[in-house]
Amino acid sequence: MADKKHILVVEDEEHLATGIKYNLDAEGYRVTIASDGPTALKMIQDGESIDLVILDLMLPGMSGYTVCEALRAGANDVPVLILSARTLTEDRTRGFKVGADQYMTKPFDLDEFLSRVKSLLALYALRAEKRAARQKAEAAEKAPAIYQFGNATVNFDLFEVVVGGQTSRVTPLEMRLLRYFIDNQGRVVPRRELLERVWDLPGYLNTRAPDQFIRRLRKLFEPDPAEPRYFLTIRDAGYRFVPEGAEKGAAGEGEAKEETEGSRGGRAPAGEAADDA
Repeated sequence: MADKKHILVVEDEEHLATGIKYNLDAEGYRVTIASDGPTALKMIQDGESIDLVILDLMLPGMSGYTVCEALRAGANDVPVLILSARTLTEDRTRGFKVGADQYMTKPFDLDEFLSRVKSLLALYALRAEKRAARQKAEAAEKAPAIYQFGNATVNFDLFEVVVGGQTSRVTPLEMRLLRYFIDNQGRVVPRRELLERVWDLPGYLNTRAPDQFIRRLRKLFEPDPAEPRYFLTIRDAGYRFVPEGAEKGAAGEGEAKEETEGSRGGRAPAGEAADDA
């Protein structure tokens, strides 16, 4: 049936994946199995309609941590249920830090598992409703398609920016972040707010996604990305867009703060996650 919820099971142990699929099929769900991390991530990023991801951590090619972190960095808010043999508190903590919604250990109770699946699917439906309402409100505002600051011109319709006569293409998420900064220019925007309003993710997540995307904006727009004048980091507060340009050196402390926050979180960079899974 077309209205069946689609669940992606990412598990490399064939007998376990088959057993999970059997029980989910019996509940009326549509189930797809991926046996490694890269395959699962490609399916989702290519636009496959997925309502829930059940994710093992110790996977070939890419750890479950890395898969989940990549999804959240790309603003994908599909619910993720980690199902792993890892039982240590630090494993659970790391799973939540990279964006998992729930964490269960193997072996698991089937009734509890099915209950969690049901609750996460309801959560995704609620997220989708909120996202649709926000997008409708944004469209109703009819914001200008062209915005200029410094020596830059931003074309929101074409997903292009022209800086100093050089044209660059930007992604929809980069444009969304840029639009949010423009709409809130001059105001300090907390990281939590960016996660909730731009990424559609819970604000408590400890992720470097905002830092990474702001670095991209600086590379595009700043004459010297190491000394930003337009996209500033405000220590202990968040970020601030200043279209007229701040005094040189105004964000020096903020750059140091970003590195401190990253080390304080205790999470390995995405490229290292697969090595210890």
